[in-house]
Amino acid sequence: MPSSAEPPAATHHPIAVVGAGTLGRRLALMFASGGAEVRITDPVPGQIAEAVEFVSGHAAHAPGRVVAADSVKAAVDGAWLVVEAVPERLELKKWVFAELDRLTGSEVVLASNSSSFPTSRLIDGLAFPERVLNTHFYLPPLINAVEVMSSGRTSRAVMDKVLGALPEFGFTPLEVRAESTGFIYNRIWAAVKREALAVVAEGVATPEEVDLIYRLVVGVSSGPFRVMDQVGLDVVLDIENQYAAERDGLPEGPRGLLREYVGRGHLGVKSGRGFYNDYREGS
Repeated sequence: MPSSAEPPAATHHPIAVVGAGTLGRRLALMFASGGAEVRITDPVPGQIAEAVEFVSGHAAHAPGRVVAADSVKAAVDGAWLVVEAVPERLELKKWVFAELDRLTGSEVVLASNSSSFPTSRLIDGLAFPERVLNTHFYLPPLINAVEVMSSGRTSRAVMDKVLGALPEFGFTPLEVRAESTGFIYNRIWAAVKREALAVVAEGVATPEEVDLIYRLVVGVSSGPFRVMDQVGLDVVLDIENQYAAERDGLPEGPRGLLREYVGRGHLGVKSGRGFYNDYREGS
């Protein structure tokens, strides 16, 4: 068996995605479109079926394929790369990585898609922490940037392997050169998002008005509230709670507004309604 510092020689082996929600199914789409066999799993069986259907509907003639796996063990069998895409909760992610460390050989690369937890917080007690790293994806295939960050113990060989392989699947990887909560773009985006939420929470403008002026001034197709709906307001709230736990003095208003929507079950695109109500449920 290769040492834990050596990633596998071939990236044509399967890729496993743990978590079949909004992002997990999009990752499966990208990897399958690039020719990989993707094993996708989720504790909710219906999510797995929806993910496979999503990929079939968007890439019916992809050179790769997506396989439904009924357990994490089945998903990771034979994989060279495992990407975690579970909800943004630290204890859940730590449990997932402990399972992945137990179920896979030392040569398998383990990647977290976390947008707020650096993998240095996930590797305590792992047998092979040098094969663990962050791969923070955005919203493929619409936004294909990936921020790749070491845990501080990730081997250089693993970093280079992942940075070299991601373009094969249509991604543009950027290395985060020092550990950073929020990586590169999200540290900038967090300030924009938080202030947009504060403007609405204070009654200064509606979400639609904020998005309109943002699009007109910045010259983009979607404003902050439409983007938050796409990500999922429960996910946005989890991320904001994490920032607040690490940084004193962040305003409460933005998180309070998010809690109102999440409490009503208005999670954005995935529930059919968020800041906007023009979505088909499950689209």
